[in-house]
Amino acid sequence: MIAREGESAAWRFIEFFTANIRNPNTRRAYARAVGNFFRWCEQRVRDVAQISPTVVASYIEHRGRTHAKPTVKQELAAVRMLFDWLVVGHVLAASPAHAVRGPKHVIKRGKTPVLTREETRELLDGIETDDIAGLRDRALIGLLVFSFARIGAALTLKVDDYFPEGKRWKLRLHEKGGKEHVVPVHHVLEEYLDAYLDAASIRDQAGGPLFRTLATAPGRPLSVNPMRQADAWRMIRRRARAAGIPTKIGCHTFRASGITAYLENGGTLERAQQIAAHESPRTTKLYDRTADHVSLDEIERIRI
Repeated sequence: MIAREGESAAWRFIEFFTANIRNPNTRRAYARAVGNFFRWCEQRVRDVAQISPTVVASYIEHRGRTHAKPTVKQELAAVRMLFDWLVVGHVLAASPAHAVRGPKHVIKRGKTPVLTREETRELLDGIETDDIAGLRDRALIGLLVFSFARIGAALTLKVDDYFPEGKRWKLRLHEKGGKEHVVPVHHVLEEYLDAYLDAASIRDQAGGPLFRTLATAPGRPLSVNPMRQADAWRMIRRRARAAGIPTKIGCHTFRASGITAYLENGGTLERAQQIAAHESPRTTKLYDRTADHVSLDEIERIRI
């Protein structure tokens, strides 16, 4: 449908994803959302000029019947941004998505599964560290727990992003939006990282990835390739099963578990926000599950 508008429209469409969106995860999600929207439109209108606010609203209504509200809101945001980009590029005179409202969705508690301190400790202690894979996996999970790092920031770490400053070691995390965030290294995490780096013999490879895939060539434990998020997710699920944890956890679980453990131990929400590099304390609060146990205790007061 875009291609039928001409070469300039087609190039403007491509530039939306290549020049305008820098984050690969956002690019992937928006490409999927825009693709779903135009496939739906192809069955109902002939060209882009016939896409009206009513058409966009109908699509959002349609998606709302089968998809969660956050998904629908993200898809509308992608479609709206694309049309705004096309308007600025003089492909369209006005955006048909501008006036369309998405579903209301307010959350006060995050849905990310959280492990207790005991479960997290059992998982970390249960990882066999007699090979490089175990040392790497323990160091990565420990980093997510003790630094509140996002998995994307953890997997883009270079060897020299773990560095000494005075007598303490620090991590230089590269967060979303090109932000650089430096956090002190917890003494337990320092032990994990040192054991992994010494066994991997990569301390002198300053610009190389910190967390790498296993090598297939004999005589070399690690490749030069960084782990991908899919690799980390599979590893975490495998380690959770081995530890006997039935909860379907993911990479984000350890960020939430670390924040909850910090707050349970007397940490403040403001400091947790600073460590996690959240823009708003409301975002940090979504990871706070310290009230869950209180709620369960109160429920148990119902005695019949």
